[in-house]
Amino acid sequence: MSDVILLIVGCALLGSVVGFLAGLLGIGGGLVIVPVLSGILRYFNIVPESQIVLVAIATSLASILFTSTSSALAHHRNGNVPWDIAPFVMGGVAVGALISGFLAALLPEPIIRGIFATSVVLIAIRMLYSSSKKAAPIRQLPSRPVLSMLTTMMGGLSAMIGIGGGALIVPLLSYFSLDIRKAIGCASACGIVIALFGSLGYITSGSAHYTVLQGFAGFIYLPALFGIVLTSWFMAPVGAKSTQFLPVSTIKKIFAALLLVIATHMIIS
Repeated sequence: MSDVILLIVGCALLGSVVGFLAGLLGIGGGLVIVPVLSGILRYFNIVPESQIVLVAIATSLASILFTSTSSALAHHRNGNVPWDIAPFVMGGVAVGALISGFLAALLPEPIIRGIFATSVVLIAIRMLYSSSKKAAPIRQLPSRPVLSMLTTMMGGLSAMIGIGGGALIVPLLSYFSLDIRKAIGCASACGIVIALFGSLGYITSGSAHYTVLQGFAGFIYLPALFGIVLTSWFMAPVGAKSTQFLPVSTIKKIFAALLLVIATHMIIS
């Protein structure tokens, strides 16, 4: 079996896991894809060491475009996408994601890794804390322009570290007392926007480094993208359906545990 086929099979297995988690938690899957795909790219010696994380992030964003679409459709069918605020959230993350796709290509790999790990650790601590509280204070959502400004920052950081945005948007919306299932549904829809605009940035900035004949669209590695999407598209609705049955505190604890595991891996590697 050729290396490319082995790589696609490995990415398909990865896609089945991230698809389920994308639907369950609204995270897009990038928190899992980036470290695992980095290892796959390193094992098959696809790109130079200095560009491994960058290519993993770009490919992760491209796969999230498909996974989040599948997840968002499933959440919409379950009535868990708050369309009254979703356009303002999506508009903010679109601007942030588009800008970050260009900025990330200019940052050294250790800085990207540090931003990734630090961000998810802080978010995990916050989620664990909120899951243990019996009653949280009721906080009103900010005005639509303020919400768009906040989500612009969320979208920029999300695209920079190769995630769909759920890891930042779900805690943000939950902080303002939005039901976590609706926060997850909104994050799934936002993942589409972050992935689209972030991917455009990585395709443009990477076009000078790689070509389609080499298996790339900018910094996006197409065989890995194909393998991930092959299974993630079908597993996202399964995860979305699971949110209808799991208690809120359980969802938050799963969310936080996943973040801590991934952040630890990124730090020690």
